Amino acid sequence: MLRKFNNYRTHQDNLKIAILTACSAGMVNVLSVILFFAFTSNVTGHYAILAQEVAKGNWYQAAIVFIWISLFLIGNFTSNMLIIHSKPGKSTYLAHATPLILEIICLLTVSIYLQRFYLNTLWETEFLVALMLFAMGLQNGLTASITNFSIKTTHLTGLTTDLGLLFSMFTKKKYRKDKKLRRKAQILLSVVTAYMFGGISAGILHIKVGYAAFYIVCVLLGIILFYDYSVLKIKRRKRSLFTRKNILFSKKTL
Repeated sequence: MLRKFNNYRTHQDNLKIAILTACSAGMVNVLSVILFFAFTSNVTGHYAILAQEVAKGNWYQAAIVFIWISLFLIGNFTSNMLIIHSKPGKSTYLAHATPLILEIICLLTVSIYLQRFYLNTLWETEFLVALMLFAMGLQNGLTASITNFSIKTTHLTGLTTDLGLLFSMFTKKKYRKDKKLRRKAQILLSVVTAYMFGGISAGILHIKVGYAAFYIVCVLLGIILFYDYSVLKIKRRKRSLFTRKNILFSKKTL
């Protein structure tokens, strides 16, 4: 899921990362709505709130919302910067895994703070929402960057538009036969389904385990990290065994 970049990725690579990251985004967004009455997986609504607060002259509230939007942007910027500035010849996996590791750290910080220190004050809410927006920016930037901007799993506005266009195209037989379009529709529908499943799961988990629901999100992201790490380890072992066999064979022939 994380080892390959852009055109080297298969449909299955994109499908796996789309489902898992969309599920985690849905969970984070629903948890933030339940706890803070704020969306954190997208900034569309925040732009409207920013305009409203500026129009009313509420400069403090406008500044907070502007910071939230900026942190989502910085998260996207950070992910792509880490990926495009990774040194040639170094592990692609490590460059792609770093944004996810940072996201997990952010979400763990939110969960631990809520469980141990949270006093339900306004500044705490503003800070925690900001941290979650940065985390979602990291995830959005990662998925968009490594899939050549074809997958964004933290918000569904553009995705719903794409689905509407695709469904209209499928009214013509020649487009229904197009394998590329069918695969795109599969990924988009998978993102919607996973996002909704994550959101519903988060609501249920919050009732059952409270703030610890964030740990489940971290486990989900951890699956992405360790799946690719385990695949890399297996490949290295095979390579090592193959090298040893070649050395032994060379010695025998000598």
